[in-house]
Amino acid sequence: MRAVHFGAGNIGRGFIGETLADNGFGIDFVDVNETIIDELNKRGEYDIELAAPGKKIHVSNVDGINNAKNPEKVVEAIKTTDMVTTAIGPKILAIIAPLIAQGLTERVKSGNTKPLDVIACENMIGGSEHLKEEVYKHLDDDVKPEIDKYIGFPNAAVDRIVPIQHNEDPLFVSVEDFKEWVIDESQMKNKDIKLKGVDYAPDLEPYIERKLFSVNTGHATVAYTGKNLGYSTIGDAIKDPFVLKQVKRVLSETRSLLYHKWNKEFTEESLEEYHNKILSRFQNPYISDDIARVGRTPIRKLGYNERFIRPIRELKERGLDYSALMETVGRIYHFDEPKDKESVKLMQMLKDEDLKDVIVETTGLKDDPELVEEIIKSYHAADKDEKKA
Repeated sequence: MRAVHFGAGNIGRGFIGETLADNGFGIDFVDVNETIIDELNKRGEYDIELAAPGKKIHVSNVDGINNAKNPEKVVEAIKTTDMVTTAIGPKILAIIAPLIAQGLTERVKSGNTKPLDVIACENMIGGSEHLKEEVYKHLDDDVKPEIDKYIGFPNAAVDRIVPIQHNEDPLFVSVEDFKEWVIDESQMKNKDIKLKGVDYAPDLEPYIERKLFSVNTGHATVAYTGKNLGYSTIGDAIKDPFVLKQVKRVLSETRSLLYHKWNKEFTEESLEEYHNKILSRFQNPYISDDIARVGRTPIRKLGYNERFIRPIRELKERGLDYSALMETVGRIYHFDEPKDKESVKLMQMLKDEDLKDVIVETTGLKDDPELVEEIIKSYHAADKDEKKA
């Protein structure tokens, strides 16, 4: 079997690629990074190191396609592939959508009626559905019925920490031992392909929210709280009792929300065990990450349906506590990282615009002035904390 995977970065090679290879897939990695693509074609293999001494995984039967230089090769690969996956970042899905649309069009026009699933493995809710919307914008009306019949876009939840790294070998990647990949089985077209190491669920939403409101919210909390106190790495920050207490408080609040929403899927005990596992992962000395990387794109992370504002909104609706989450949101507006474009933009917005306007613009909370006022107070409280630090 063969898979076309968009995104040959550390997550693509160190998580999705590793899982596909372990299931016997050959992989066509699609990316614009010439160095990585050239090395994949030259070697046809690479190594992964798990974040524990002495554990390595070898991945073979891989190649690379530069979609900027050779888009026709991507189209040809999609025509005959058994699976399409992505790990390229939510914002890039719209950019690759036209090429996927072209590949799927050529596939059905060539008479290939073998069911195919296109799976976006991104840190977002409804990633594959979003990709489908973008792809359909570039499909002709005459092929849409065939695409509907044979091509699935099942949503997925993925979880593996791949810290920022600088290796002499451009293909070598270090990842944590833990990984979780859950696919919505109800949205699949090719149910004959079931990957070992992947879980399949009839309803993915509880698992996506559990991951987003736990791993993503928790990791970002360590980053923004640590940055406010002057730390530069997650490993150093979480050793600080104040940071550890803050992330525990945040997880307690999101755990409360998850249980109230999904108590048919998760028990309180299972959620607490899941959160304790997450904390141990953050504390793993072998995968300490840079706060600058974990905290990057703060405007996106402040979004209405993102990892902070969404649980805050839903906790408020249920009359549940969200004070620790709100404290963290205040600190996000102080995330001053010159190398991150969104951080630079946010800092400039705060200089040029009224604070309330910036908050409404970034969070989308135009219909909830109470929460906006709470964020304003949290922003000023974080400013005082920053000065103390």
